[in-house]
Amino acid sequence: MNFYVMTLFPEMIENGMNTSITGRAIAKGLLSLTTVNIRDYSVTGNGRIDDYPYGGGAGMVMQAEPVYRAYQALVENRKSSPRLVYLTPQGKVFDQAMAEELAREEDLIFLCGHYEGIDERVLEEIATDFVSIGDYVLTGGELPAMVMMDSIARMVPGVLSNQESGQFESFQGSLLEYPQYSRPEEWRGKKVPPVLLSGHHGNVDRWRRDQSILRTLRNRPELLSGAEFDKKDRKYLRALLQDEQEERLTEEEKGFLAKLLAF
Repeated sequence: MNFYVMTLFPEMIENGMNTSITGRAIAKGLLSLTTVNIRDYSVTGNGRIDDYPYGGGAGMVMQAEPVYRAYQALVENRKSSPRLVYLTPQGKVFDQAMAEELAREEDLIFLCGHYEGIDERVLEEIATDFVSIGDYVLTGGELPAMVMMDSIARMVPGVLSNQESGQFESFQGSLLEYPQYSRPEEWRGKKVPPVLLSGHHGNVDRWRRDQSILRTLRNRPELLSGAEFDKKDRKYLRALLQDEQEERLTEEEKGFLAKLLAF
């Protein structure tokens, strides 16, 4: 997987990505990271890449030509142009499904905006994907780009020491991850659930599945609409609805669950 980032702050991207798991993956050659400083392609030659917006308003807008020149420098001599992701609050919200889709690409370009944004005309020319990491505003696109690259990188074979941990965790199958425990067996009066100490793998798997369902219901119930449930899942859900489990649902949770089971 080859990441290319068009940015005004390449050192920010490089410092963030060359640490921890992604840093080790880059060192091993599993990932590559190339940053392009858009200031190097300033029309005036002095590093300035912004100007006042037509129509007035606060702030400055990144000009089209420096962005386009930086892009052309990246894609020259290529037979085809990679997908280019522009990070913007106006884009489609990034999720696990999108991470898995983008991880199938060999090359990805990320364009990080600043100020009041980027001249729309160059975005029309070069951007293939408009993506947001959430409904809030940041000072620039660098942090969203790193969030996306970190998530996408986890899907690349060999990046994680245990590939299974990249496949079976939060948001897989529209469910949140089950609770995790480690030693000691008892900490400040709180004990590890007995089923995890039983050595019975089938029971452990069932408990984890049930806990994933319960956690999703309580924290992100909207995700359950896209989940697939087998007979055992539905039996657990009905038991929750009828207060046959230790966990007690609120009336709001019961209402949501009743509607879910009706389909």
